[in-house]
Amino acid sequence: MGLKTQLKKVFPKTLSNYGKSVNSIVPFAFSRNADVLQDIQEKYHYNGDFAEIYAHNKGCLIHKWHHYIPLYDRYCAPFRGRTIRFLEIGVSQGGSLQMWRKYFGNDAIIYGIDIDPNCEQLNGLAAQVRIGSQNDPEFLESVINEMGGIDIVSDDGSHHMKDIAATLKFLFPRLNNGGIYMVEDLHTAYWREFGGGYKSKISFFKIVADLINDMHHWYHANGLKHPEISQYCSGIHVHDSMTVLEKDKTHRPTHSQIE
Repeated sequence: MGLKTQLKKVFPKTLSNYGKSVNSIVPFAFSRNADVLQDIQEKYHYNGDFAEIYAHNKGCLIHKWHHYIPLYDRYCAPFRGRTIRFLEIGVSQGGSLQMWRKYFGNDAIIYGIDIDPNCEQLNGLAAQVRIGSQNDPEFLESVINEMGGIDIVSDDGSHHMKDIAATLKFLFPRLNNGGIYMVEDLHTAYWREFGGGYKSKISFFKIVADLINDMHHWYHANGLKHPEISQYCSGIHVHDSMTVLEKDKTHRPTHSQIE
């Protein structure tokens, strides 16, 4: 059985969403006979317990790029030991919800949403699961209200540019101060099937560029392109296929000289 056939069997929902672009991820697949933990440790010099949680996952299937693992720990470690509210967009087969539960512990309030009604069978296992679209504001509002707010969002949903943008614009203003918003699998920003393309005007990276300009609006006269986000965005971190936005109160810059 070829690798592409194996992947379709294991990840039928995920790969059907990728369409023809699945041909772009197959060459990056890690050998099933190789040591996942060793690969993460050696390539990324990371020995944290997030690597152990991922590499030794049992039960619900999980599918992640290896370089995400140390990034998860970098940005999420400050939230451990707290009763945080975590929302994952895109449940798939439930493995990532299981991973987040093991990482954050039993006190964390973890919800996952997915448009696939089959995901409802995962409700109550590692997290609460609600069925609905990430493009439905009323649905998103109902989930946030049920959670009692949100501290962390991980968008691993449709990966379509319009969906990512619409969800960010709705959820980011509702994110608690001090929270983070992670958008995954942004290689799709270069794929036309997802509304992307190298010079696509609706690529998520076009929004990121606008947000960077917005962050520096103090120094130019072009105003804010995305005020609903930029007024509260204190940091932007861009990694391979992942962008993390930090939310906190922003201040007019000031400087001083001290002798």
